[in-house]
Amino acid sequence: MDEATRTSGPEVEGQQEERSPEEIRANIEQTREDLGDTVEALSAKTDVKAQAKAKVESVKEKVGGATPASVTETASSNPVPTAAIAAFVGGILVGIVIARR
Repeated sequence: MDEATRTSGPEVEGQQEERSPEEIRANIEQTREDLGDTVEALSAKTDVKAQAKAKVESVKEKVGGATPASVTETASSNPVPTAAIAAFVGGILVGIVIARR
């Protein structure tokens, strides 16, 4: 954008639009508010800690509705993944016990 475009403002049908100082101030204030909202949205997106907490809460809500009967039903309908998870957890526990001796 060149200097003339920046300082002259928008053109309407080939003529420069005449704006009052109040209109210019209102436009500046609206731009500031929009910029503030944009910065706030970008800040929220880059807040990894808050995103991680939100994900943990989401998972807790999903798991919180699980009953022992539903867990048992899911495990029995998926025996291979269940056995793999059980073996993995068992291996970790055995490794911890051996490491402490």
